[in-house]
Amino acid sequence: MPPIKMRGTQKPKNTKQTIMRLASYMGKFKILWLVVFACVVITALSEVFGTYMIKPALNDYIIPFIKKENPELSGFIRLLVKVAVVYALGVFAAFLNQRILLSISTRSLFNIRKDLFHSLEKLPLSYYDSRPHGVVMSLFTNDTDTLRDMFSQNVPQLFTSLFSIAGVFIMMIALSVPMTFLMIVSMFLVMLVAAKIGKLSAKAFRKQQENIGKVNGYIEELIEGQRVVKVFCREESAVRKFDELNEKLCEAGTQATTYASVLGPIMNNLSHLQYAVCAMLGAFLVIKSMSDLGTVASFLQSIRSFSRPLSQMSQQFNSILNALAGAERIFAAIDEMPEVDEGKVLITNAMPTDSGGNIRITESFARTGIWAWKYPETKQLKQLKGNVDFENVNFGYNSSIKVLHNISIHAEPGKKIALVGSTGSGKTTIANLLTRFYDIEEGDGIITYDDIPIKDISKDSLRKSLGMVLQDTHLFTGTIKENIRYGNLDASDKQVVDAAKLANADSFISHLKNGYDTVITGDGASLSQGQRQLLSIARAACANPPVLILDEATSSIDTRTERLIQQGMDRLMRGRTVFVIAHRLSTVRNSDEILVLEKGSILERGSHDALMERKGRYYQLYTGAFKLD
Repeated sequence: MPPIKMRGTQKPKNTKQTIMRLASYMGKFKILWLVVFACVVITALSEVFGTYMIKPALNDYIIPFIKKENPELSGFIRLLVKVAVVYALGVFAAFLNQRILLSISTRSLFNIRKDLFHSLEKLPLSYYDSRPHGVVMSLFTNDTDTLRDMFSQNVPQLFTSLFSIAGVFIMMIALSVPMTFLMIVSMFLVMLVAAKIGKLSAKAFRKQQENIGKVNGYIEELIEGQRVVKVFCREESAVRKFDELNEKLCEAGTQATTYASVLGPIMNNLSHLQYAVCAMLGAFLVIKSMSDLGTVASFLQSIRSFSRPLSQMSQQFNSILNALAGAERIFAAIDEMPEVDEGKVLITNAMPTDSGGNIRITESFARTGIWAWKYPETKQLKQLKGNVDFENVNFGYNSSIKVLHNISIHAEPGKKIALVGSTGSGKTTIANLLTRFYDIEEGDGIITYDDIPIKDISKDSLRKSLGMVLQDTHLFTGTIKENIRYGNLDASDKQVVDAAKLANADSFISHLKNGYDTVITGDGASLSQGQRQLLSIARAACANPPVLILDEATSSIDTRTERLIQQGMDRLMRGRTVFVIAHRLSTVRNSDEILVLEKGSILERGSHDALMERKGRYYQLYTGAFKLD
């Protein structure tokens, strides 16, 4: 996963469109927004009212009280009560505003995250093949985090600040036009200084972020490769390189922190200077009888009320830009073209029935282990047998480079087809085409399944009829029983155990403390690679599919375990079509047909004995005269 960007600004490419898209999510709560608007107005007006009340408090009560020994305080007390009530109302409105905005932002983020996940689940495998997993994960981590911060902090502060600034500014004009003009000019100069320092600060933080990424990447790489480091005694060189990267990070961090640290004091001192200049002007106006003390005091207090939200808005600017950039990436993923499925033929459970000596296939709502293809328009059923044909198939992951050339394969039920060849010869690509993770273009041959073009079969139905055991096994957090049942969610406990026995996984599972209820986490990190592959094979056995695809299924298993698995596979493949992709040629000896691929073409085909007699490429591979890459 890429390191989290802590500071520095990322700008969206289309700010307006991104804001409108976010508004469409937040606009679903129209009634709540009306309440928010009312609360913001009340909060802003309460602050303006409290500040303005300084003027009558001084002019009408405090200053006249100075000349009296026993002043009448009832009017002053009423004024204070009025101010207290208004402030209390403002506090309640601010609380209600924050609470409602939090609810809106949380629900909006929930909907965005839901749409993102639903979209990712519909995307073709090519989307994930063309992107590092960390980039996809960052959509749910970095980008949603920045959105959460913007919704829960930046947006509420922005709304409140805008109304506060507008209300205070109107009051300042009403109090004193000359002092307002001076305040605007001085504020403009302060913002120029802040912008200059902020630009230098952003540059320094981007450099710091770049160095953080290098240090984090190096640490992650070294932790994962710690065995290699120790085997080759590279601890000292690793430390030296880390020290170099860490030194650069320290320098960049010092520079970035310096700018960040100096900005606050400079802004504070400049604001004090601004306050002092406005106070001097106010004193001059009072002396010249062009204003009164209450007006000046109220105006000086309003300067604080004006500059504080303005400062908050400037501080939120970078965070908002980062959040909009993250939102833009999220929406780009949501708008990706989903996997197209034009197939209409469905798979269904079937039951053979005897009708006057004729065997008919009828649809069954129970899982029978017998499958049929169903044509929705005619309701016609055709028993699924497992005949797979590739006829003159050509394919390339892009239009300029072909990976497969005129591939023709005929696989029948109960037959085991082995695909062998060097890395990049096209073995896994054949499996990707059969599962329709990728589709061939029109005119590049045809793939049929029981004489039905696989493009006419619904992708869900097609993949439900296929069982895959991959070289890189993946186990989910949960019990062993749940991981095996992932192949068939309706499987009973007995079926789970039978599938484990079939894959010869029952022996090691039974020796675990909690047996089938043992919880595994971290992709089964507590299990050996061989045990994980046994569970993967058991999962495929539990699905009980008509066609099996074994992609290097025994690559990480010792010879003894391999023999046990082979026995289980022989039982599992009975009556099924099996495709085996293997580098270890000992696992394909009993295959009915072995296809030797090279650069996307089939060089040889035949049984083990026939290919050995031919003494061609397979013979060279098997005897070690030619090695697989």
